[in-house]
Amino acid sequence: MANLTLKELLSRHAVEGALCAPMDRQWVQCTACGHRCKIPPGRDGICKVRYNEGGTLMVPHGYVAGLAVDPIEKKPFFHVLPGSNALSFGMLGCDYHCAYCQNWITSQAIRDPAAGSRPSIVTAEHLVGIALEQKIPVLTSTYNEPLITSEWAVEVFTLARTYGIRCSYVSNGNGTPEVLAYLRPFIDFYKVDLKGFNPKHYRELGGRIDAVLETIRALKEMQVWIEIVTLLVPGFNDSPEELREITRFLVSVSHDIPWHVTAFHQDYRMTEPHPTQARELLRAAEIGREAGLRFVYAGNLPGQMGRYENTYCPTCDELLVERVGFTVKRNLLREGRCRKCATVIPGVWS
Repeated sequence: MANLTLKELLSRHAVEGALCAPMDRQWVQCTACGHRCKIPPGRDGICKVRYNEGGTLMVPHGYVAGLAVDPIEKKPFFHVLPGSNALSFGMLGCDYHCAYCQNWITSQAIRDPAAGSRPSIVTAEHLVGIALEQKIPVLTSTYNEPLITSEWAVEVFTLARTYGIRCSYVSNGNGTPEVLAYLRPFIDFYKVDLKGFNPKHYRELGGRIDAVLETIRALKEMQVWIEIVTLLVPGFNDSPEELREITRFLVSVSHDIPWHVTAFHQDYRMTEPHPTQARELLRAAEIGREAGLRFVYAGNLPGQMGRYENTYCPTCDELLVERVGFTVKRNLLREGRCRKCATVIPGVWS
């Protein structure tokens, strides 16, 4: 096993995929992500982990490359069970190749030998057993791009839901109608990384902004709880004009969608921009509020974000959830309502 290449090792942990359509000459079209790869026999999709073996699409199964218990605020979900933990698991591979990826050890492992990640073989029963033993209410597929490993996530989530465990994705949002319909019976919460609003920059990262915007709209229509994160990269996606475009779009979907702006630090292959400063996050957060978003958060610089770490009532401005970083100091909600004026606060609170 030690002498196997990563690709050879992963081929031992692959099963026939559900998210695909047959084509002529044993080609298959994958529908797990917005690339919709048309894959000839013996070749991989863009993600490098979904591949055509003799006319059958093979997909990842039965392993993790990352497994941890995290505060749910770290995902970040700020309107889901404040103060709870989530059991986070991930596999290998991604359909993007972001130069600043903060999870590149897993997401870029197949493209970049420097990552050095190897899979750990597990079963769905093992993962759900950890959650049950530790009384963890949420399972989250994250670390790599979960859309490209959706068949495995659904196997885990199917079992988890029989025990009342809720399930979530932390994703770049490069979805398709097929994968969202496949996931909908098993998924409760979805965080989308909206990486900007510039189509050219999205192409540089390996994606298409249109697919991400359609995913956000579709999740809202499907009544999946969604929160949006934009990693603010100086000089890349932080102009006031682009931030206004992002926030106008989100308001057009729902002014109740929580929008998180988080701080960039040099990582992976992007070492040029300076780390995002507190004043830059606060400026972005103000743009979100001015656009009409009712729940705007600024993160990754604990203690420096003032009101933007907390949840306030959009009607009377009463403090409802007080946080420092990923720690909930006080949760003053009363059955999902403002304790002062009884306004219903959107989210999943119990």
